[in-house]
Amino acid sequence: MTALLRTALTGLLLASVPAGSALAYDPAASSSGSYLAGRSAAKLRDNGHASDYLSNALKADAGNPILTEKIFLLELSEGNIARAEDLAAQVLTFNSQQRMARIVLGMKDFKGRRYEAARKNFEQSAYTPVGELTSWLLTAWSYAGEGELNPALKTLDRLDVNESFTNFKTFHEALIADYLGNAIRAEASYKKAYEAAGTSLRIVQAYGNFLARNNRGPEAQKIYTTYLESDVNPLIEAALAQSLKGVKPQPFIASPTEGAAEALFSLATSMSDDQSIDVALLYTQLGISLGADEDIMYTLLGDTYEDMKRYDEALEAYAKVPATSPLRVNADMEEAVVLQQLERKDDALAKLKAIVAADPKNYDAIVTLGNLYRANSDFANAATTYDQAIALLENPGPGNWRIFYYDGISHERLKQWDVAEKLFRKALELAPNESSVLNYLGYSMIEKKINLQEALDMVKKAVELKPNDGYITDSLGWAYFQLGDYEQAVIHCERAVELLPADPIIAEHLGDAYWRVGRRLEARFQWQHAKDNEPEPEDLKRIEDKLKNGLPDEQPVTPVQNTAPKTNG
Repeated sequence: MTALLRTALTGLLLASVPAGSALAYDPAASSSGSYLAGRSAAKLRDNGHASDYLSNALKADAGNPILTEKIFLLELSEGNIARAEDLAAQVLTFNSQQRMARIVLGMKDFKGRRYEAARKNFEQSAYTPVGELTSWLLTAWSYAGEGELNPALKTLDRLDVNESFTNFKTFHEALIADYLGNAIRAEASYKKAYEAAGTSLRIVQAYGNFLARNNRGPEAQKIYTTYLESDVNPLIEAALAQSLKGVKPQPFIASPTEGAAEALFSLATSMSDDQSIDVALLYTQLGISLGADEDIMYTLLGDTYEDMKRYDEALEAYAKVPATSPLRVNADMEEAVVLQQLERKDDALAKLKAIVAADPKNYDAIVTLGNLYRANSDFANAATTYDQAIALLENPGPGNWRIFYYDGISHERLKQWDVAEKLFRKALELAPNESSVLNYLGYSMIEKKINLQEALDMVKKAVELKPNDGYITDSLGWAYFQLGDYEQAVIHCERAVELLPADPIIAEHLGDAYWRVGRRLEARFQWQHAKDNEPEPEDLKRIEDKLKNGLPDEQPVTPVQNTAPKTNG
């Protein structure tokens, strides 16, 4: 999860991935059976059933610290905040340094406006980098709750120990100063935050909101417009529309509780890898419990579940985005993507078609529909749909390279190479260093024996950009093979197999290279390896023929020069 409000334009191929198998809860299971089932469910991130089973096991072993702590975290991840608060108090009796337990109890005090007690819990959670960041942001907002600007800013100064905390510090300085009515300090911090991270959705929202509230509508509109030039976003579009009408917005942060929720949101969105996403879920659930910006928070919850492949729960989260929210259409699009992942392809297409029918100029919805067609190998409809999206672009910019790339893939798969090549070259014009485009176009030309030197240069550049990408490395090896430089082909194809040992086509290519340099036993081994890795039917037939007959005698390399004009699409 790299950002809120992802669309299918992020480059996801939307390959169908089955959801983790949920375990049906059996309340009659034995204590040991419940424990084992709970651990299995937890590994599948089926946190609801994991909590049920481990709670059942805890009945037979009351007070077990390991079980209690596990159940605490599971209940928190499910958004059962009251239960998590009770368990947090129990956890601290045997582990006074349990970070999340301190944060949960600190937030309980925060919501009750017991700010001093909240700070004591927050401070005791500040013994890891993420703990420090969490503690000092929430502590600063606790001082804001008491109307104390200087102690709040002094607390944020404690974030100076880590350079990566700078943007968090500056943004929350601005929000707290704004909330407490210090417009001069707020503006200075907003400007600094915007200069450092002007592509941040929340910074743009908050700074534009500040300007609009202070009768500086044109400045707010400029910030919104600049953002929209590179990223279509319904929240910014709505803010711009209101500003153009002269409507003065409500404060971006209207209470300390909303400020704390924003801190938790900031933290959760920064945790995008597989190791930290479980913590992101905990922070998101805590943020939701504060009742602020529910459309944003439920969108984030849906995104998080989607990244965790908990697709049914993602659907439930997206369904909670209010119908009146600017994010409702985005939630509908994400629901369609999730339905695709759940193999409910007809439902996914129907939902997206309905969105496009309601708004034929909804670029993101049209692109997402094209992505679903492409994921289903319906390249004819994919190409038509992408063409429709491209027609909406008056002045394509660098952020639009993917649509030309995806459209090029669709036309190439339809064997419409002249159209595809123009689209690929347009994508490269917009994003000259995009390795996926360089690789796809270069590889395609290699396969067609068109402009082989140019193709080789493209793939070399792609490898330089992504040296550990097995597919791109294989493309380089295959380029050398087509040029008849088999020794170089072996070097790069071997590296590709190291990077992607289970890919049948990469193994086949290495087998071909081995055959040409006289290493025929190794060639047959690689072809057998390719066969064993379940290639597509048409590829299997070719591989089996090589196992039986080897390669035909080498043909001279006579590259066909491309006669199509090298336009930019």
